[in-house]
Amino acid sequence: MDDRDAVTRQLGRAPRAFRRVAARCPWGLPAVTEQEPYDDEGAPFPTTYYLTCRHLVAAVSRIEAAGGVERWSAAAAADARLASDLARATNEQRRIRRALARGREGSDGGASLDSGIAGSRNPARLKCLHAHVAYALANPGYLVGERVLAEITRRWPDGGCCTAEGQRAS
Repeated sequence: MDDRDAVTRQLGRAPRAFRRVAARCPWGLPAVTEQEPYDDEGAPFPTTYYLTCRHLVAAVSRIEAAGGVERWSAAAAADARLASDLARATNEQRRIRRALARGREGSDGGASLDSGIAGSRNPARLKCLHAHVAYALANPGYLVGERVLAEITRRWPDGGCCTAEGQRAS
C-alpha cells in the first residue's frame, strides 16, 4: 500500500492537498502528513501537519472533548516557557507554509500563509489539539504538542497499526 492509499484508508476519503508523510507510526504507516498550503483548485489548506493515525486522532479527540483546548490555551498563557515555544513554533509554521507555497498565493491572495498552527490567526488561543500533536510529531521538540501527546496513555495501539487489515482504531 503506498502512502496516499494508506492515508485514504485512514481518513475514509482521499486526502486534500497531500504533499508527503511527515511522521510514521512504529509499523511504518503514516501518522502525520504534510499538506500543501493550497489544494489543486487554489483553496487554502491551513493545516500544514495533519494527524492521520486513527488511534491518535481518537485519543486527541477525547482530550479535546474533556476541555483540552481551553486547558492547554490557559496553560500556554500562564507558562512563559510554553508561550515562548508556541510563539517560536508559530513563526516556524509561517516560514514552512511560505516555503511550501513556492510563491503561490491561492484564492486568498496569500493571506493564509501567515496562519499559525491549525490555521490559527491568534496563536495565543489554541484551535485544534490534533494539529498541535501533528506539529510535534513532525517537528520534535515542540512543547505544547509534546505535552498534549504525553496525556495519551497508549500512544500506539497494541498489536499493530490500526490501518492494517483486520485492525480497528481504538
